[in-house]
Amino acid sequence: MKRINLLIALSLTILNVTNGQEPEMCFDKIKKTHNLNQKEERQVTVTKVNTGEKENEILVAILDSIYYEDQKYRNLLVEIEKKFGGESDEVKSLWKIINEKDSLNQIVVKNILDENGWLGVDVVGEKGNSTLFLVIQHSDLATQEKYLPMMRQAVQEGNAFSKDLAYLEDRVALANGEKQIYGTQVERNKETGEYYAPFLIEPENVDKRRAEVGLFPLEIYFAIIKQVIE
Repeated sequence: MKRINLLIALSLTILNVTNGQEPEMCFDKIKKTHNLNQKEERQVTVTKVNTGEKENEILVAILDSIYYEDQKYRNLLVEIEKKFGGESDEVKSLWKIINEKDSLNQIVVKNILDENGWLGVDVVGEKGNSTLFLVIQHSDLATQEKYLPMMRQAVQEGNAFSKDLAYLEDRVALANGEKQIYGTQVERNKETGEYYAPFLIEPENVDKRRAEVGLFPLEIYFAIIKQVIE
């Protein structure tokens, strides 16, 4: 694996700048409701992998912190939408925070991928490996298309999860006006309230394709989404 050198300094600088700081756009209602404090300290779990390679320990710490940033505010969305409404200023404010965090996370992850390729669980742990996927999944289309071939190769080599790749494949396909393969991208019928996977290739065989990559059948997938959102 290539030396990380300047990447480490860049990554830690970005994470230190954003660590625990809420942008001014975040409404007081959100802070009070969810106990988000500007001086909050983030706990970073550092796991040593592949003893003898110090850069692995640092990468795990960096990716663990990025995972925290990626998921923290997204986990608030459902509750904020229920409380204030989907088109509320609070929801819009939260999305601005998410977009800002995403853009900073992408700088770090793209540098990691460009420097080292798609790192497997043996190098950065399972959470670190999933973090690489999440950040690319939450990127713009150009970035997704750039790293999609790299992730495909990583799955073939056992360095990425096929179920994660399924989500990226579907998202890129829909963004390009094509049909999705696995039905991971879901919409909700406004009249019936039921969830469905739009623009799906051979719907009758979708559960078979999902099983091949380790995903639940669509019916169960929809039920899980409904339970989480409602």
